[in-house]
Amino acid sequence: MSTDAERAAGRPRAAAVDANREATGAIAPTLRKEAEMLLMNKVAVIYGAGGAIGGAVARAFAGEGARLFLTGRRRTTVEPVAEEIGRAGGSAEAAEVDAVDERAVDEHLRRVIDKAGRIDISFNAIGVGHDGILGVPLAELDVRKFVLPITAYTTSYFLTARTAARHMIPNKSGVIMTVTALPARMGSPLNGGYGSAQAAKEALTRDLSHELARQGIRVVALRPHGIPETSTLREVHAMKAKASGMTWEQFTGYLGSMTHSRRGSTLAELASMAAFVASDGASGLTGTIVNMTMGSLDD
Repeated sequence: MSTDAERAAGRPRAAAVDANREATGAIAPTLRKEAEMLLMNKVAVIYGAGGAIGGAVARAFAGEGARLFLTGRRRTTVEPVAEEIGRAGGSAEAAEVDAVDERAVDEHLRRVIDKAGRIDISFNAIGVGHDGILGVPLAELDVRKFVLPITAYTTSYFLTARTAARHMIPNKSGVIMTVTALPARMGSPLNGGYGSAQAAKEALTRDLSHELARQGIRVVALRPHGIPETSTLREVHAMKAKASGMTWEQFTGYLGSMTHSRRGSTLAELASMAAFVASDGASGLTGTIVNMTMGSLDD
């Protein structure tokens, strides 16, 4: 438990950490007492924690009391997130892990088990490069470019989920999560294989749950609408700008017009939902995709 001095200094043992950095314009969540934290003492591994989504989820998990093991393809992208969480009083360790490398994923998780004794939550938020893919009509796209995101996303999700499941099954408990996107369910132009990749992740979510649910393991994906705060959406716009003729303002306006709320998703919304879905309070959720598209896709 935290000491009175730590509380007075605003640095409790598992302090609530901003779901997003100040640069995103997000509002810091209200500090919560340890007894009220959704993920108190849960052990979570986040793949792709150096990205906007992975970082936001890491901060939200830390704010709810989780012990975090953060990974990225380059350690330098993950360390700032771990250090920020540590300064706020949370617990986070950074590691360099290529999440499409079977040995790297396995060895890292073995180290996590050695240190923490178990894994409660596995969250995959890796990203894949867009060069030569986005903005290219399918009729002109090289087949190797088309299959790249399909192969990378599904391989990483499968490896991280399978490895986590092997450690969760003996404990009859655990949550495996990932993030998908709007093109999983609707046609979108100039996306290469990205829509197919997201649809594959959603199918894998259902299949994993069907096999693992009776072992006490839940498998859930989150599907937000476009998130203007992320550099990824900026890159998507830049690569499609020539073909679409849209400015950034027009592009985000178009995305917002698709929703009932007339706006895109936010990192804070996604991170807060991730923390809830990972918690015991969402025990009835498995084998499903949480639709966060704000009405742009019907259930």
